[in-house]
Amino acid sequence: MSKIKAKVWRFGDNIDTDLIIAARYLNTSEPKELAKHVLEDADPDFVKKLNVGDVIVAGENFGCGSSREHAPIALKAAGVSAVVAKSFARIFYRNSFNMGLPIFELAQTDAIKDGSEIEIDLDGGTINDITADKTYKFVSIPPFMQELVNAGGLIKYAQKNMKVK
Repeated sequence: MSKIKAKVWRFGDNIDTDLIIAARYLNTSEPKELAKHVLEDADPDFVKKLNVGDVIVAGENFGCGSSREHAPIALKAAGVSAVVAKSFARIFYRNSFNMGLPIFELAQTDAIKDGSEIEIDLDGGTINDITADKTYKFVSIPPFMQELVNAGGLIKYAQKNMKVK
């Protein structure tokens, strides 16, 4: 995966894990079931409007709150191809890479509008807002974290790299 081209769904600051996937749905860890309820308390029709491959762009502290890996699992299972935010809660940051959900830190997220079309160039380290004809440089992802995303998450990475004796 070297480029992600997608429609943007905008959210604000402090989108916590309970807003991403409400606690009332945590009686399962089945990705397809969790996907049905992604961000429904923020926008009850979000999942119906979301197309596979779309991107969430948000403000500061995305994924704050409870330390639940259900949040990146649900986003990924719903078809979100990446999340771009000014900053991420550290546990969400790590859980996202462990689950294989690409996330990108970008200071200028306020300039990217809801419904815009963007292209994230992983190799070039840029986000091109095609709608506004502007390009931004995102914070580089450490190489090992990129390997986790490319493998589909930590478990798949470990399975791929395990040496069977």
